[in-house]
Amino acid sequence: MSKKRKKQVSKYIPMVSKPQIANNPFWLQAKWHMIMIFGLAFILYANTITHDYTQDDAIVIYDNMFTQQGVSGIPGILGNDTFYGFFKEAGKANLVSGGRYRPFTLVMFAIEWQLFGRTPAVGHFINILLYGFLGIMLYKLFEIMFLRKKDTDDLRILAFITCLLFVAHPIHTEAVANIKGRDEIMTFLGAIIALWAAFKHKYSSNVKWIVLVIVSFFVALMSKENAITFLAVVPLSFFLFTKDRIGGSLTRLWPFAVSTFVFLFIRFSILGMDFGGAPNELMNNPFLKIVNNQYVDFSTGEWFATIMFTLGKYVQLLTFPHPLSHDYYPRAIEIMQLSDWQVIVSLLGYIGATVIAFISWRKDRIISYSIFFYIITLSIVSNIVFPIGTNMSERFVFIPSLGFLLLLTYLFQKFLPSRKIFITVMLFIIGAYSIKTVTRNMVWKDDFTLFTTDVKNNSNSAKLLNAAGGALTTTASEMPDGPKKTKYLNEAITHLQKAVKIHPTYRNAYLLLGNANYYLKNFESSIAYFDQSLALDSDFKDALKNLPIVLRDGGRHMGQVENNFPMAEKWLKRSFELNPQDYETCRLLGITFGIQNKHEMAVNYFQKAIALRPDIAANYKSLGTAYMNMGDQEKAREALNKAVELDPAALGKIQK
Repeated sequence: MSKKRKKQVSKYIPMVSKPQIANNPFWLQAKWHMIMIFGLAFILYANTITHDYTQDDAIVIYDNMFTQQGVSGIPGILGNDTFYGFFKEAGKANLVSGGRYRPFTLVMFAIEWQLFGRTPAVGHFINILLYGFLGIMLYKLFEIMFLRKKDTDDLRILAFITCLLFVAHPIHTEAVANIKGRDEIMTFLGAIIALWAAFKHKYSSNVKWIVLVIVSFFVALMSKENAITFLAVVPLSFFLFTKDRIGGSLTRLWPFAVSTFVFLFIRFSILGMDFGGAPNELMNNPFLKIVNNQYVDFSTGEWFATIMFTLGKYVQLLTFPHPLSHDYYPRAIEIMQLSDWQVIVSLLGYIGATVIAFISWRKDRIISYSIFFYIITLSIVSNIVFPIGTNMSERFVFIPSLGFLLLLTYLFQKFLPSRKIFITVMLFIIGAYSIKTVTRNMVWKDDFTLFTTDVKNNSNSAKLLNAAGGALTTTASEMPDGPKKTKYLNEAITHLQKAVKIHPTYRNAYLLLGNANYYLKNFESSIAYFDQSLALDSDFKDALKNLPIVLRDGGRHMGQVENNFPMAEKWLKRSFELNPQDYETCRLLGITFGIQNKHEMAVNYFQKAIALRPDIAANYKSLGTAYMNMGDQEKAREALNKAVELDPAALGKIQK
């Protein structure tokens, strides 16, 4: 009879044979477990409340035209690609394959903007609360999946430790410390609540749980599309942890299917059915390489090998999360070959894990479930199913990490010799992860700190090098001249030059090189870099805006400092061609032509300056002087009289 009972238990839940603890002490009670899970999440991320906006917060919050409108911007959020409110152009909004439709968190941000304005502390605080609540819901899900049939101390400790590991893991900092990362939190939270409610409905048949499934899963999908992987996770969960067989497990999907159908209908109505392909641009397609000065696709072997390397990199970071980076754009991940040992190890590891998952589902279902959960939820961001626009990202394993951490905790519990040793080891790991999380959070203080820190450990990403160069240049531009400013600008140029070496057609890096050299007063280099950016994109608005300013100030420098008036004339004329409405350019051209005794040209440009700023006496003084030099005394007197009319002391200043 005893044997029969063991067999029945193992059919639904793998058991770990450990001595039971009597009287159910507080540290084994669900209430205290959930308090500690939430408390740990709050403590670890409390330091982010004082942080500024960072990284992609600009795209979805403070530079998004719909979010900034508050509640009145919600229709625009719901009716467009997620990136449209930032780029304000359909073409740029659809740079990533298939577009992005993730309006739910943007609606949240719009409401927060309506209530609190530009207050990043509110966004960070809400992220922490949601993350802590997610930890609680994971515990509630484990309770109903693992503990309903047999509530043992070991299984409760397994659920508790796994949730503590989850909230402490440093790889989650990108999702929590970056306000924009709320889409990851809400996607997982919505999917977990829906799965938990599906189990509640199985055991109570109350229709309210079906309603909760539909609503929660719809929220998950509207937060981020990768929630759709739960269409495989749901039947897997019921098949392994209830008496449902394959057919019965699949029937649990119908409310999830309702949410999915409604979401896809809305998404395709707004974005269309064109899934597109990988664009021929390195920052949105990492599987390109330069051959004969042209970008071409990776070979199939290079494509597969590089993907397998990144999948192995995820496992490494989940096990030993150091160093971490918010960016893995080309070439943070090098072009890999099938013969590379890291690729072989990763491939064999995933094949082995998949085999173990299939052979373990009867006798050790937590092992099977953990592996399948990890692989299923990772698949959609693996670049295998469809291109995602980058090699990898730490936030992409936010959901899959649960499967990995459940497996890690279970294996330690299963194979360590005693519960005391198991708990000691796990508390040590949780402590180490917690320290890393708090210190990593500090890096997310602001863009400058994030970019300049991560570039030290990840110096082969063109995008990160560009971001660090931009942050250093922007910060330096607001500093007084001095050694520190020069140091920042030279560092920026070093990063940006490496960026264009990796990505020779990176127009924005050339733009920033132009800016940095401008602040160093290296005008010739600055102009050359702006010309390069425009050679890549003749309609590049930022370059078209900045170049005439550089030409104008460079022309002034060549005239006033270098006494090179022909070069000053050349640059100022280019500046005028690009922006004929700039008063200072017209004035400087008048002076430059006057010094070169080209008085008719001087008169022409002084007249243009007066047309733009007729209220400034100096313009008429300069015009009068030019007429004098031409020998036209009448017009000179007329201009000088106008100068005196605007400023009674003007004529005296001229005579001096």
